[in-house]
Amino acid sequence: MGFFDSRYFLRGKGLRLSVTFCSCTGFLLLGYDQGVMGSIIGADNRFGQDFNHPDATRQGLITSVYDLGCVLGSIISFFIGEAMGRRKMMLFGASIMIVGTILLGSSYSLGQLYVGRIVTGLGNGFNSSTIPVYQSECALAAYRGVLLTWQAVVTILGVVIAYWIGFGTSFTDSSVQWRFPISFQALFAISLVIECFFLPETPRWLIQQGRSEEAAQVLADLLGGDTTPDSDEVVRERIEIETAVELESRGGPFRIKELFEGGPIQNFRRMLLSIGINIMQQFTGSNMINYYAPIVYQETMGMDRITSLIMAGCTEIVYLIGSLIPLWCVEKFGRRNLLIASSAGLSFCFIMVSILLSIGTERCAIGASVFVYLYQLFMGIGWLPVPWYYPAELNTTRLRSRVQAIGSAFNWMSVFAVVQITPIAIQNIGWKTFIIFAILCAVWIIVIFCLYPETSGLELEDIDHIFERPGLTRGVFTTRGKTVEKHAHARAMHLLEDEKASVEEMENGDGDA
Repeated sequence: MGFFDSRYFLRGKGLRLSVTFCSCTGFLLLGYDQGVMGSIIGADNRFGQDFNHPDATRQGLITSVYDLGCVLGSIISFFIGEAMGRRKMMLFGASIMIVGTILLGSSYSLGQLYVGRIVTGLGNGFNSSTIPVYQSECALAAYRGVLLTWQAVVTILGVVIAYWIGFGTSFTDSSVQWRFPISFQALFAISLVIECFFLPETPRWLIQQGRSEEAAQVLADLLGGDTTPDSDEVVRERIEIETAVELESRGGPFRIKELFEGGPIQNFRRMLLSIGINIMQQFTGSNMINYYAPIVYQETMGMDRITSLIMAGCTEIVYLIGSLIPLWCVEKFGRRNLLIASSAGLSFCFIMVSILLSIGTERCAIGASVFVYLYQLFMGIGWLPVPWYYPAELNTTRLRSRVQAIGSAFNWMSVFAVVQITPIAIQNIGWKTFIIFAILCAVWIIVIFCLYPETSGLELEDIDHIFERPGLTRGVFTTRGKTVEKHAHARAMHLLEDEKASVEEMENGDGDA
């Protein structure tokens, strides 16, 4: 057994919970890293003194250079992720983040701080490109949406932890004020490394690598109970995955041009939709709040630093509450409906914030903060969780990790753009910044309704058939997103029991004749 080989021993529900717990640890780390700088920068504190009181442009760079590291990590994942496997990519991602945290916590210059942010982002790019794929490929179809939504919940839990730790250390005049919050994320990264050693590789990746026997054992272990690799349920699912992989692999080894192919699979459409949903998520304006909430409250609403930190911490608690709502309704109402409802709510809230702040009174500023809180609830319902895992659901096994990496890269490039321009926009146009995002959120309603199909309740192999209808939107507009039914892949491969029985009956009838 090699050093990096899996040492998992759990089965059934325990194993599935372990997979989810590990995935959530990775996103807890992601959320903490997103929120930690917001409680540190933008004030005359020890951090400002140690780094020569960075102006708005430099604040944006300190925060957003991390996102460039995430972009780089996502691009590297595109090239090596499929060969390395999901589990090892998560392990290496967390290990790189530990190195980045050491660089950050020991920084004495802006140069070292920048390098630490980039290295930490590099590791997070690995994780954000891989973890949703890992969870989606290990989850049972009936619970996939709920389990993947937990990733979003703990992301915001990470942001909440970061904000309140930052608030707690804001009362000290030593470098602990910023070194401790930045270094604390190492705890989550170390936990992720340890957890990865006790998890299996995904059955879909194993089958794609020609390791079907191992895949069957993992499938049996995920189902638990008395299930063995020879059980009917395991054999059926193994055959479904094998046939899907075989169909996808008929053209030989992967070639870049496959990403741009149309046909019944519509690889290019899937990639564009994956990129699009990631870009739209960032241009809802969420990271204007997540990264810069204290600055937003200070600059646009006239609050003092302590009040703005408390308000920012409470904002993220409300965000956390909102992120819990999809756990109940993501499978009941589906991904599309949550995104559309979320978009409408976000647009309304930012319109109200713009109107109230334009009046300029203290009472209106309080009212605007209430709508920022309401905005966080609507964000948590749809645009927070769905974009992180929708590409992992939408794309075929052959391209899943690669397109997830591409989507992740565009996500972090969009974060970089938003985070870089936010302090400058707030400084120059103030409350009018909210109008821009209000308009964009309204546009996203139309885009989602017309172009994005529903994936709720479908097996990943069923989703291979989601664009087989004709037309510009491939049936998404006319069917309101429900372009394919459950078990579509099984029926297509003649794997359902009733179809088998009918075929055998026909064959017996011919023999009697």
